Amino acid sequence: MISLPVVLISVVLFFVLFFGIGFLLNMLLRMSWIMALIYPIVCAFIINDQKLIDFVRTPLESFPNLIVKFGSLAAADVLILTSGLIGAVMSGIAIKSLRKRGYQMF
Repeated sequence: MISLPVVLISVVLFFVLFFGIGFLLNMLLRMSWIMALIYPIVCAFIINDQKLIDFVRTPLESFPNLIVKFGSLAAADVLILTSGLIGAVMSGIAIKSLRKRGYQMF
């Protein structure tokens, strides 16, 4: 069981972390939603303990195992990962609004 202060700090940390990474990627690659598209893959790497090559070699075993892992997450883990997704989406919104207002990043 994770304590409440750890969950709160983790939520803020994941939001800020993925907002920052998403903002930088959006700015450099000029694609407003790149981090929101990459985020599910990042979540799969965080949750799963299998190697990437296993998804290519044995996909019929690897993908069901990943789905089972997603299903067995605790509520605190889902909240933390959701805050990271919100941070990634907010970075896309921030870049879009800055570009709309005339700011050009790289």
